[in-house]
Amino acid sequence: MPVNKKGILEKLEEEKLIVKKLNRFYITNIGALLFANNLSNFDILKRKALRVVIYKGKNKLKAIKEYQSDLGHAVGFEQLVDYVNDKLPSNEEIGKVFRKEVRMYPELAVRELIANVIIHQDFNIKGTSAMIEIFENRIEFTNPGKPLIDTKRFIDHSPESRNEMLASLMRRLNFCEERGSGIDKVIHEIELYQLPAPEFLSGDNYTRVILYSPKSLRQMSRPDKVRACYQHACLNYVSGEYMTNQSFRERLNIDKKNYSIVSRIIKEAIETGVIVEYEKTRMYVPYWAS
Repeated sequence: MPVNKKGILEKLEEEKLIVKKLNRFYITNIGALLFANNLSNFDILKRKALRVVIYKGKNKLKAIKEYQSDLGHAVGFEQLVDYVNDKLPSNEEIGKVFRKEVRMYPELAVRELIANVIIHQDFNIKGTSAMIEIFENRIEFTNPGKPLIDTKRFIDHSPESRNEMLASLMRRLNFCEERGSGIDKVIHEIELYQLPAPEFLSGDNYTRVILYSPKSLRQMSRPDKVRACYQHACLNYVSGEYMTNQSFRERLNIDKKNYSIVSRIIKEAIETGVIVEYEKTRMYVPYWAS
């Protein structure tokens, strides 16, 4: 922290959070976006406040509650993460002595995806904002703007951001990383919780990530299983390992005697073109690593 007010103003100006004109200081858009007490006070940014909508059931027919975070994204980030996590369903886990509530979705994954929708939104798209929508069976994280890379390459790809200054400041404030490892962490946490594989979608003016609540293997569709197989292969590859029937069985919590079920899923993933066998070793890598 600079020792005096003059030093603080110089530092804020250096970071382009304020600008000086005719001996007066003005707050820049990025300064307001990160540190405003109320984004509604800034006409150009008031539609950029992040919204959280909670629905009854599995569709958008009935919204139970809507929350808008009017604080700047930096000063309001922890509050927003806590709010979303508090609204998510939990399961009761029975231990040897006590019962305890365990969140259905990993908190680290939720945190990473909230940071993503803030950092990767396209501010040139007017009249829309980043959103988090909570349903009975899933959470959807949506930001304005088409992704800069193929959604299949979200795991492992070097980071690309349309908002480099925002990403840099958020990283230095310890809210995110610029190493491109955020989605890798999400997949890792989802596998630990043995949840269905996340879905990454893109449209002409939006990017969406969907986390699904627990499903049995029987409840999973063919695309669910193939997507889980591909993401597991990616995660293993970026960890310096190869996917095998055994590793994927463990990912899906399938007994060894049912290895043939996993073999069929692996075969479907190969036929779909998302994984390939590594040099006829019965080990598998994502298609882009072959």
